Amino acid sequence: MMNSAQTIILSPLELRVIEEMNKVRTQPRSYLTLLNNWKQRFSGNQVKLSQQVFLRTVEGVNAVDEAINFLQSTRPLSPFKLSLGMSQAARDHVRDQGETGNIGHIGRDRSTPFIRLNRYGNWQITAGENITYGVARADEIIMQLIIDDGVRDRGHRNNIFNSAFQVAGVAFGYHIQYQNMCVITYAGGYKTAAGRRKFSQGRV
Repeated sequence: MMNSAQTIILSPLELRVIEEMNKVRTQPRSYLTLLNNWKQRFSGNQVKLSQQVFLRTVEGVNAVDEAINFLQSTRPLSPFKLSLGMSQAARDHVRDQGETGNIGHIGRDRSTPFIRLNRYGNWQITAGENITYGVARADEIIMQLIIDDGVRDRGHRNNIFNSAFQVAGVAFGYHIQYQNMCVITYAGGYKTAAGRRKFSQGRV
């Protein structure tokens, strides 16, 4: 575990990511309008982002329909508690991949999400991590994870709606290949070593 004192301030966007994730976790149907509007942008397997920009998907509108059905049937869960120590672990990965252009959950130092979380405290019971690339709006970050296009087991969506996860951290930043990325960390519980770090929460 790292010993140097650090201060982390979450940006307004990072705080909104947590807010949006808690919104859909506690009120799953609240995202139905967003997904239905997204569905209208499809032409085949492509989504129209702007007049001349299209995003190619793997599953097309079928993945959106499946996500809509999921939200209509899933039960509400308690909101995540924000962990700033876990956010620092997420920020480490954003800084790492932002510079290298790498993707995935393994850092260039071979660190896993579990190793990064344990740098700033100790995760409890269970832990996980979600990552998005190339999305810069908080609601679209969460929407992308809920649709989980091309992911057979919908693992990113499952992390959001996993009742065993009670705390979360977040970091958003630059990515050399995809312009930006967002890392969200999850755990059943998290204990930060008292007195080793100073954390402060930013304002919206």
